[in-house]
Amino acid sequence: MNPMNRLPEPPRAERRPVKSVHHGIERVDDYAWLRAENWQEVLHNPDALPADIRAYLEAENAWCDAVMADTEALQERLFAEMKARIRDDDEQVPQSDGPYEYRFRYMPGAQHPRYVRAPRGGGEEEVLIDLDAEAKGHDYFDWAGVRHSPDHTWLAWAVDYQGSEYYQLRIRDLKNGGDLDYVIADTGGDVVWAEDGKHLFYTRLDENHRPRFVYRHALGTDPAGDVLVYEEPDAGFFVHLDKTSSRNFVLVHAGDHETTEVRLIDAKKPSAEAVLVAPREKGVEYFIDEAFGTLYIRTNAEGAEDYKIAIAPVATPGREHWRDIVGYAPGVLILGHWLFSRHMVRLQRENALPAIVITDLDTGREHEIAFSEQAYELGVVPGFEFDTTTLRFTYSSPSTPRRTYDYDMATRERILRKEQEVPSGHNTEDYVVRRIFARAHDGEEIPVTLLWHRDTPLDGSAPLWLYGYGAYGHAVPAGFSTARFSLVNRGVIYAIAHVRGGREKGQRWYLTGKREHKINTFRDFISVAEHLVEEGYVKAGNIIAHGGSAGGMLMGAVANMAPEFFAGIVAEVPFVDVLSTMLDASLPLTPPEWPEWGNPIESKKDYLNIASYSPYDNVKAQAYPAILAVAGLTDPRVTYWEPAKWVARLRALKRDDNILLLKTHMQAGHGGLPGRYAHLKDVALTYAFAFKVWGLAQDKTMPAGGNG
Repeated sequence: MNPMNRLPEPPRAERRPVKSVHHGIERVDDYAWLRAENWQEVLHNPDALPADIRAYLEAENAWCDAVMADTEALQERLFAEMKARIRDDDEQVPQSDGPYEYRFRYMPGAQHPRYVRAPRGGGEEEVLIDLDAEAKGHDYFDWAGVRHSPDHTWLAWAVDYQGSEYYQLRIRDLKNGGDLDYVIADTGGDVVWAEDGKHLFYTRLDENHRPRFVYRHALGTDPAGDVLVYEEPDAGFFVHLDKTSSRNFVLVHAGDHETTEVRLIDAKKPSAEAVLVAPREKGVEYFIDEAFGTLYIRTNAEGAEDYKIAIAPVATPGREHWRDIVGYAPGVLILGHWLFSRHMVRLQRENALPAIVITDLDTGREHEIAFSEQAYELGVVPGFEFDTTTLRFTYSSPSTPRRTYDYDMATRERILRKEQEVPSGHNTEDYVVRRIFARAHDGEEIPVTLLWHRDTPLDGSAPLWLYGYGAYGHAVPAGFSTARFSLVNRGVIYAIAHVRGGREKGQRWYLTGKREHKINTFRDFISVAEHLVEEGYVKAGNIIAHGGSAGGMLMGAVANMAPEFFAGIVAEVPFVDVLSTMLDASLPLTPPEWPEWGNPIESKKDYLNIASYSPYDNVKAQAYPAILAVAGLTDPRVTYWEPAKWVARLRALKRDDNILLLKTHMQAGHGGLPGRYAHLKDVALTYAFAFKVWGLAQDKTMPAGGNG
């Protein structure tokens, strides 16, 4: 007997057809009413949500709870074991800055860390801010920048109490431990100190939640008098702040997904004018660091698709003065560069594997840091100090916990400073990591990262979890996740499909998965599923597909295109109503996203292309896999109504009895529940959904391998 028959009927959203016409094409949207007209107010105040929309979302939440009620004990077990893999009193390796060493430290049971410091070389530790204590009494609490001033006397920190990413900027006096008696509201969370320790720069959001303004604030003054340093005139460009490694300049970075422009502010003269490096040129990106009066510029100018590095004098920064020092090598994508007094570091990726390259600035000689596993991830950890030969970097793989190294760039000595501890136990040798390649419909080779327990049978009987993203040039890291082992230790094969739209195989991999080529992202994911079936890893119909945000678009598209491969779909904050969103220029991300997806307002070609794959617009009367969609009411990135409308239309049209669930966090945004433990509740729900769909919701029926 189908257990669903014992439950009341699922909610069904009322159809209220709204017609629109673009480029002579009529479109009818039955569920447009789920988009609150006062959505901007809702971002500030979730209680302002109209009653009819709230009633529908709460009905869907109740339905989700009812359907998943028989997995509550499993969810608790999953949560407990995932929590047990996280060290309760974890801490960072300290970062030296002048007379102090700074670090984040978690206290037992805390959701959020403390920011602490101690005298360099040893001494009593001082708590600068206890973020867990600050979170008390708030339904939602998330923090962005925590930045101490160069003179070590002030702390700037930004906090969001709604999940809507409107950050309040606060300033703490480290001499007495109290915050100044004012806050700076509606900031983007970016904050950079001037070197005098008396001024700071921050970004402010416009009325459409876009970071378009840079202000300078003088400590102790009324924020109403803050000085506007830069206003971005293009609604499609977002602004963020950074600082050069030398600390000589504040960087005002403006850009969209294909064009950038940078201005320099003398960090020692905070009232100085912002100086333009090079005027924006469509399709040209450049990123700046600086040392001893020379700019080091990572750019794709002059056809350097995978980027090169050029230099130019600070005094004459224009394009005509750029001189290449690291040439463009097709297929070798330069991801970032950092400067020290005697060395330059660059992180690059080739054929889906990262490497760190060190350049001696005096001799020009280079050497590389790389590892031998089939799939792994490297990260550069920027420090506070410029005049040092020590580079900090991290290494992990799907089976290897994160290791933090200090590396002497002169002597090439490597010191392991910390290995991520898994308190409940973890043996890397118990797991197998493989990098395989699946052939795409057009012959491209798609990288696939696999992780399984060594005792898991590879005869097709094991269930498989397949994750994908494929947008914005984001490469999915082949790193370590403690939560994943609640799947893998139960006999699940975990797979990552590195589909086009990311940068795993260079900039071309990204460009051939965006705009008019977006269909490649979806077809790649289906090709990976097909390959895994053909190679005997899994049987068709026994895969759970997972993606979030733009990866949620991927989930909606493959559910429409190839439902037969998937037992279930987990779509977190899924960007599924693509056409409606790209037609609405008032939404926060729409103008900046046009270079990624196309502008259907101006271009009929773009309209038709987006309409051809937009998951919401392509729901049809067919059988679908089981689906769990997760949304956040105050999400400014993927608005709550996208998954709500998608689920409503699926419920009306699908021709099957499979589970269809919508879980909306009524007090959270794009990132779900904040805090290092709270978000595990979401993970436990998605994993329990998968085990329910696989028919493995009771641990006793699961394959051997332990509970981790």
